[in-house]
Amino acid sequence: MFDVAIVGGGPAGASCAAFCAGARLRTLLLEREVFPREKVCGDCLNPACRPILERLQLAERVWSLPHGVLDRVEFMGIGGRTLTVALPVGDGAEIAVKRSLLDQLIMNRARELGATIHEGTTLTALTRPNSVAGNWTITTADRTFESRTLVAADGRNSTVARLCNLLPKGARERVALQTHLPLPDGFGNRVVLQFLPEGYSGQAPVGDGELNLCLVSGPRKIAALRHWAEARFGISPGHSWRTITPLTRAPIAPANPSLLLVGDAARVVEPFTGEGIYYALASGELAAGAIIARHQGRAETEVAAAYSAAHDALYRGRLWINSLARAAVLSPRVASTFLEVARFQPALLRLLTKRIVQ
Repeated sequence: MFDVAIVGGGPAGASCAAFCAGARLRTLLLEREVFPREKVCGDCLNPACRPILERLQLAERVWSLPHGVLDRVEFMGIGGRTLTVALPVGDGAEIAVKRSLLDQLIMNRARELGATIHEGTTLTALTRPNSVAGNWTITTADRTFESRTLVAADGRNSTVARLCNLLPKGARERVALQTHLPLPDGFGNRVVLQFLPEGYSGQAPVGDGELNLCLVSGPRKIAALRHWAEARFGISPGHSWRTITPLTRAPIAPANPSLLLVGDAARVVEPFTGEGIYYALASGELAAGAIIARHQGRAETEVAAAYSAAHDALYRGRLWINSLARAAVLSPRVASTFLEVARFQPALLRLLTKRIVQ
């Protein structure tokens, strides 16, 4: 019997578990994979993540992991034209760190604070509470748990949302491929966002002499984009890639009776912007605050309304960037045209970059 059960051990679920366990709630975290594991992600960590990591007492540990310090972003059009925008430096710098390292660190912090964690555990069934005072029954392949509150932190293809008939249909308009490669000589401390006729490529150094390489394209063109990457970076045709689809999906109401959704389970943001980890950490902390408030006696309806409002405020004013990024990714030729225009109005690109990283 737990106060809160969280399904999904990525940054959203693990941060929520850590904050809940730190408040002395009986906290359960279920994760399908066995950590460490890699994840389809650009691996970039925005400066806005640091205050949350500090509240988890993890900031110094994260920055001590192998990582790349990113001092500029290069936008490269289809014709090869490049525009460079400087990124913040010092404590406000953006870094890139492998998800296998970051996610395990946050999960271990939840374990340190007292959360009960089961890895390699797949959710198979859910039974909703039959009253306000009732509990969720959570069934896995080999055991059953009960919890007062349930948190879905299991990504864009959330099993919790599916079992609760909340998961909207995703549009398979794009596919993402991701891998790590030896860092090319002279690559430097930069992020490269490169538009190509087939889609786009994101590249960033992640420390220890490795490069994160992401490819995004439509299903019909992803093979051609992979062939481009093989030629560009000397990758063998048999190289193993991680993949994910869909890249977009309609949002789900983040608060339901005794059920909260965090990270990509609630709202999927464009991977192009590199903001996904920030939204995961921030929504995980917000959900933990709501769960703690309920445990302290606040009415469930009040807690749900407060979490919904805070979750909406987290995204408000930034979704236009998300929409603009999605349009650029869907139409790389249009994005390349925008880069040509930005050559004469560079303040536009600097403004967009500043809004994303700050």
